[in-house]
Amino acid sequence: MAQKRFSSGAIRIASYKAAEKELELTFQNGSIKLYRSVPAAVWERLCAAPNPASYWEDRIAEEYPERKLAAAGKPGARAQLEAMFGETEKTDQ
Repeated sequence: MAQKRFSSGAIRIASYKAAEKELELTFQNGSIKLYRSVPAAVWERLCAAPNPASYWEDRIAEEYPERKLAAAGKPGARAQLEAMFGETEKTDQ
């Protein structure tokens, strides 16, 4: 899987599986979107775009089938909560 990180803009990480033609985008707000049937040329243009978010809006968002994935959690968020409130137990209700 090819991966590209962006330091600014709405898109933080773009990953591409060439064999499946799947493009996965992780956004600054933590949301993750998966696009299918995306040609390799579109992936290459996204990576080379001066503004990847604009390229995504103009060329990908409405052109390819989208599947929203679960939002990415912030690294260490669970550890921070457990440090503040202690470990939580799962209870059956």
